[in-house]
Amino acid sequence: MKNAIDGKAVVFCEGAFNTPNGKTAHGLVRFTYRYEVLGVIDSCYAGEDAGMVLDGKSNGIPIFGNLAAAVAKIPDVSYLVVGLAPDGGRLPASARATMAEALDFGLHLDSGLHDFLSNDPALVQKAKQEGLRIRDVRKTPDRDTLHFFSGDIETVDCLKIALLGTDSAVGKRTTAWLLVHGLVDTGKKAEMVGTGQTSWMQGAKYSMIMDSCINDFVAGEVEHAVVSAYRNESPDVIVIEGQGSLMNPAYPGGFEILAAGRPDFVVLQHAPTREEYDGFPGYRLHSLAEQINAIKVISGKDVIAITLNHEGLKEEEIDAACAAITKECGLPCFDVLARGAERLVALISKQLK
Repeated sequence: MKNAIDGKAVVFCEGAFNTPNGKTAHGLVRFTYRYEVLGVIDSCYAGEDAGMVLDGKSNGIPIFGNLAAAVAKIPDVSYLVVGLAPDGGRLPASARATMAEALDFGLHLDSGLHDFLSNDPALVQKAKQEGLRIRDVRKTPDRDTLHFFSGDIETVDCLKIALLGTDSAVGKRTTAWLLVHGLVDTGKKAEMVGTGQTSWMQGAKYSMIMDSCINDFVAGEVEHAVVSAYRNESPDVIVIEGQGSLMNPAYPGGFEILAAGRPDFVVLQHAPTREEYDGFPGYRLHSLAEQINAIKVISGKDVIAITLNHEGLKEEEIDAACAAITKECGLPCFDVLARGAERLVALISKQLK
């Protein structure tokens, strides 16, 4: 683990840890370069280990019932990071008092929600008085700093892999990081291009936040991130994190990644126990065959592998689920979170020039 970019942090995830609405917190307790995460706040799991709750493996990060309890145990913490990721990116009204409390404790605030803490006059005034920073990661950047698509992506001749998904909150980012780390562990130079607020919070050096970007510049920002990673790092592989899914009714992400990132291959993350799009009852999840075909039609590129999200499966059912997917679509299927990334890394490495 590298030294934290910003400092020691507690992650606020009240009522949402170990649910799809806590996926930002999940990413941060699994891995981040940006912070040293020392605790999570969720009264539902107070006293438990975050890694044990999330993945069945202790990681030494305790869960606290409230912020006061966390600060009492971690006196040198410097950040409260909002780890919630609810539909629409809204901060629950009940959480606003905790944000003010964090400032009283002398903590900087980082949030990736669409409810901007820096638009709250009381919080802004309190932060100013205490010399603290409020950082809203999803705030739209100044247009003068944004990039329009230029075609420079055609100069990138390393292997590019897009890690897309069949749904939102399906584990795309986690699998992308595990793939990058696995490639690095085998001696390859690999870079992650993040496209969401959580990957930025995890310290992805090359990233853009897709759903904070003005539409005209999304393709250009994706391209700029990929080209910058290529020119500055000379990697063997660039892994581009997906957003939403192509046919998700609320989060139809991936078009710009395919069009502007121009991946050589796609890895598709899938949760086989889901029948409807996450959070949208009545909206049937399109089949793997339909989604693979859509990717091929849009980009002309092949899905090279399926990666499994094992939600709703028992540990002993994972391998059979992977085998069933392979039988269904003829593609290798790996659960990298449960079984490691080695087989996926080997598959990707075969594609290197």
